[in-house]
Amino acid sequence: MKTSHYLKTYVSLCVTLLLAFSLSAQTGFTEFSGKVVNGNSKKGLEAVSLNINETNISTITNSEGEFVIKVPNEYLDSKVMVALLGYNTRVLPLSEMSQNDNVIKLYEAVTQLSTVSISTFKDAKNLVRKVFENRENSLDDEYVDMTAFYRETIKRRNRNVSLTEAVVNILKQPNTSAQRDIIRLGKARKSTDYKRLDTVSVKLQGGPFSTIYLDIMKYPDYIFNDETIDSYEFSFNETSTINNQNVYVVDFMPKNNELNINYIGKLYIDAQSLALARADYSLDVSDMKKTKNLLVKKKPSSIEVYPLEANYKVDYKAKNGKWYYSYSSLDLKFKINKKRQLFNKVYTLSSEMAVTDWEITTVDRKVKSKDRLKPSVIITDAISGFSDPNFWGQYNLIEPDKSIESAIEKIKKNITRQKERERKQKSANGKP
Repeated sequence: MKTSHYLKTYVSLCVTLLLAFSLSAQTGFTEFSGKVVNGNSKKGLEAVSLNINETNISTITNSEGEFVIKVPNEYLDSKVMVALLGYNTRVLPLSEMSQNDNVIKLYEAVTQLSTVSISTFKDAKNLVRKVFENRENSLDDEYVDMTAFYRETIKRRNRNVSLTEAVVNILKQPNTSAQRDIIRLGKARKSTDYKRLDTVSVKLQGGPFSTIYLDIMKYPDYIFNDETIDSYEFSFNETSTINNQNVYVVDFMPKNNELNINYIGKLYIDAQSLALARADYSLDVSDMKKTKNLLVKKKPSSIEVYPLEANYKVDYKAKNGKWYYSYSSLDLKFKINKKRQLFNKVYTLSSEMAVTDWEITTVDRKVKSKDRLKPSVIITDAISGFSDPNFWGQYNLIEPDKSIESAIEKIKKNITRQKERERKQKSANGKP
């Protein structure tokens, strides 16, 4: 009996492996999923970068530490590098990972940058100036053709009322170029509950461009320029690490309230190359008169929009001694006041974009005007994509949070009900 049981198990396992191999061969890629956690607390880690060695294929973890990464079969002998600011980087062979339920533990790094190293710069402001002075040398005259995944959610209170996801192609212009980056839409799906967005008859500064403009090495004028930088105070914080390399941490805040827009945050600067590795900052929303309608391009005269929170993040990734835009996110919470309405409406808009693959080119690839997304783009609704489990194909994406998964399930149910109603209507009309 035991021999029969083991034989059945062996045969079953072989069939499973053959099916998995067959599916992998047909799709051309293998999918790995799991979770990255703090090795001590076991808490999921957000925005962890996972990159396949010797390629530019990457993804990041969601707010719960979960990830999915699709690896072309030709790279299955490679390793994945798992990195997060402030943690020791891990490198794992893909051959030692299962396709599901991987748990990767990262441990906080201990950094030691001597005071002598920090005192090389007279003060933190001099270091920041050096970073932005050198930005034109970071990419030379290279163009970078990037594939990225973009997600945007709008919530009214705690309920999702709009969900947009897209794969986009970004033609990053050299930092020396005055030309803005070009974005082309690859695939997209969107669902919006317009009944719950009834008061949002305003045009928010959103879409993929809202995240690409957070690349402050390409667009420094959005936060620091020769005129505004002197209006900020800069100070050194405790050093940290990224990819097992030391980074300076510089805090900044406005000296006074003289600027129309003030930011507070941190800059993470690679100690060796003096390149910006990361920036975390927030809009100062304490002065409601200054920030009123700041995030709005167009609105009815009967509506006023007040930002309650505005948080931004941008990450860069190093390769061959140069740093490239990798990830950015924004989280906005705003209140909408409408005349002759007793209660205000509070909405939250969150958007993030992660570069999942890229290649360097010295050629300015021409993109026809009709194929370019405009900064004012509103992606058309395409809810049918939510019912297709293979909608994204081989594209890498950011694993959805639980709340987004729940919203997607509701969208799928609505699609099913809608199709059932259409079937019954056709049947009633005598159509096949």
